[in-house]
Amino acid sequence: MIPMAAYDDQAADRPSTPERRSQFADLIRRRRAELNVGLDAFAKRAIDPVSGKKVTRGWIYRLETGEPVTPPELPELMALAAACDLPLEALQDAAGQQFHGVDPLVSGSTEAKAYVHKLDRLPADQRERLLRLIDTLVPPDEG
Repeated sequence: MIPMAAYDDQAADRPSTPERRSQFADLIRRRRAELNVGLDAFAKRAIDPVSGKKVTRGWIYRLETGEPVTPPELPELMALAAACDLPLEALQDAAGQQFHGVDPLVSGSTEAKAYVHKLDRLPADQRERLLRLIDTLVPPDEG
């Protein structure tokens, strides 16, 4: 027989259930409420202006009610950004949090966040030169 104390110690070593994230679903639900738009009307607005990709009412319903959904890809994010009348980056941040566990960049200024989003479009050599320039203006933290 295993002593109860030993059993309790083993329970503490087991991984806990992963945190259920709902940032993207919360954003869509909240924005739909702010716009005072029903699910059908919202789904009709959820069309990517570039590709014409549509997000279905059923997918939005499952997302909002916490049912399993396939994570949205860029065309779906663009469609939902159009329906929400929000910048694409806001939806990308929330989707990254909910579906991939990636927390968005938090900064004291909106400019810093915009710079980081643009940074990924630069070639590696230009990013390195930019970092060296920034280091001459603001020396890196010692640590």
